[in-house]
Amino acid sequence: MKTPAGPADDAREQIKQSFIAERGYWRPWTETMLQVCPAFVQQYARYAGYPARTGPLTERMVELIYVALDSSSSHLFEPGLHTHMKRALEAGATQADIFDVLHLVAVQGVASVCQATDILAEFTDLSAMASVDEALQIRIDRLGPEHALALTSVARLDPGYAEMLLDFVEQGRPGDGLTPAERSLVQLALHACFTAFNPQAIRQIVATALSQELTPAELLQAIQLGAHLAVHGTALGTNVFRQVQGFG
Repeated sequence: MKTPAGPADDAREQIKQSFIAERGYWRPWTETMLQVCPAFVQQYARYAGYPARTGPLTERMVELIYVALDSSSSHLFEPGLHTHMKRALEAGATQADIFDVLHLVAVQGVASVCQATDILAEFTDLSAMASVDEALQIRIDRLGPEHALALTSVARLDPGYAEMLLDFVEQGRPGDGLTPAERSLVQLALHACFTAFNPQAIRQIVATALSQELTPAELLQAIQLGAHLAVHGTALGTNVFRQVQGFG
């Protein structure tokens, strides 16, 4: 297959180097795309690199958010996870930071459990069930909002599960690691990403984050970072094209 007409080789090399500088990697799919559609490589690097280049979050925080997004069960993108975990560590993230992020990844799905249980409660006669124990309600009020967990219905229908869940949220993370505000940034990115978009959880996390004195600009950057996961579909398609066409 002939390489399509386009920029000269030196121009393609410049596009490649700009992409690496912006995104921190170069893979077979990007090489194929560079030959077939160099404008995509050039403009994607500018678009995807914009939040990290212009936003207020540190490189460490940006990379930790990418670690969360790539390791999330709604994405599971190992090549990106490898790249961003390495870059996070190089940017000063600690082992505790990494495993704090991975703990939040495990907690992510519980927000949907809470929301589904609220719907179940609408169709369930709760009058015969005991009210939530005071000690449990105190824990819910303290831990629920910062993790987007509306646990009242869960606690009415299955208080034991609510207790176990709160134990995991509170005690399952490293002793050191992210600050509460940093944890909010990671959770906002997880719930705002198109792969697991959860508007109700986003509202809870945004309210908590603003009370922690995070700025709208910081929250916006965390939201923006999730859009770039969409290119992994492009990468898959480009790799298959390369195999089908025998394109180098």
